[in-house]
Amino acid sequence: MSHTRSFFIGKVPIGGGAPISVQSMTNTDSRDAAATLAQVKALAAVGCDLVRLSVYDDACLEALPVIVDGSPVPLVADIHYRADLAVGAIERGIAKVRINPGNIGGMDKVRRVADCAKAHHVPIRIGVNSGSIEKDILAREGGVTPRGMVDSALAHARLLEKAGFEDIVLSLKASSVPLTVAAYELADRETDYPLHVGVTEAGLPGAGNIKSAVGIGALLLRGIGDTVRVSLTGSPIPEAQAAIDILQAVGLRKAYVNVVSCPTCGRTGIDVAAIAQRVQEELKDVRVPMTVAVMGCVVNGPGEAREADVGLAGGGLSAAAEAGGAGGSYAVGALFEKGKAPMKVEGDLAGILIARAREIAAEKQKPKG
Repeated sequence: MSHTRSFFIGKVPIGGGAPISVQSMTNTDSRDAAATLAQVKALAAVGCDLVRLSVYDDACLEALPVIVDGSPVPLVADIHYRADLAVGAIERGIAKVRINPGNIGGMDKVRRVADCAKAHHVPIRIGVNSGSIEKDILAREGGVTPRGMVDSALAHARLLEKAGFEDIVLSLKASSVPLTVAAYELADRETDYPLHVGVTEAGLPGAGNIKSAVGIGALLLRGIGDTVRVSLTGSPIPEAQAAIDILQAVGLRKAYVNVVSCPTCGRTGIDVAAIAQRVQEELKDVRVPMTVAVMGCVVNGPGEAREADVGLAGGGLSAAAEAGGAGGSYAVGALFEKGKAPMKVEGDLAGILIARAREIAAEKQKPKG
């Protein structure tokens, strides 16, 4: 959001119209430096800009220097109740902390954390969710409401402001998509703090992706959100990919290959799903904005995907495939590129499409002029 204040989390800019960053969180034992660092690196490899980890005791603090030193991305420490852990994490190189000042142990401890964060240029995220709202606000509102969530977050923010600290990020997550969206819309109207958006406890991959896409996507399309996290049960690796997919879908993350494929029908002459899956997997390392299409037939394929940089339309099985050749990927098709006439191709269609996509990506990366 261009109207939010801006600062840095390590080397990652946030707010003020900066690119929206992708976050996830490790689920390893944070006291195990090797395992946690391995997961941090895995998350960075699939596109995370920031990675959060729980810091819940002194052993976690002792493991932090190894994790911080080896991390390819800035790290966020998730801390509850103990101001000393927040200070210790900052002193050990954490780039951002997530606390709720109201439960950190009194104004003297809030000021201690704020002073330390300010000295090290470390932002603080205040994280309010539907299960952490104060009892007096719940009583006033008669339950969890967008108004109550925002009031809770702003009350915590005022404690940091009172301590002279304003590099604050707010999050207001609920497991309910409508409640989440309404809370963020209200916060967007009433504050200029950057917003970390997501739907908490979204569930397992599949249904959780849908809830996250609807909630996060709705906010991003309204220009609300400066950093995002998709929350899925299980491995955090799919979270990063899901977040990137959402950003791509709303047109905010373009330095990746966008694979489009048709839903198939009775005219389909190739294994669209298998080819599209292979194309997506083998081009995931390409950091060039481009669209690659896999279409089932030549009747509508080239026309419907005419804006693709390169695409493939199925034309039927080749003689080799009919004779038991290299499965459904060995067939006849039409390779088409933007502005060029389709070209008949035969053989390993996925391989042909992947090779041409890589050539186009390399051409796009060449310096102009």
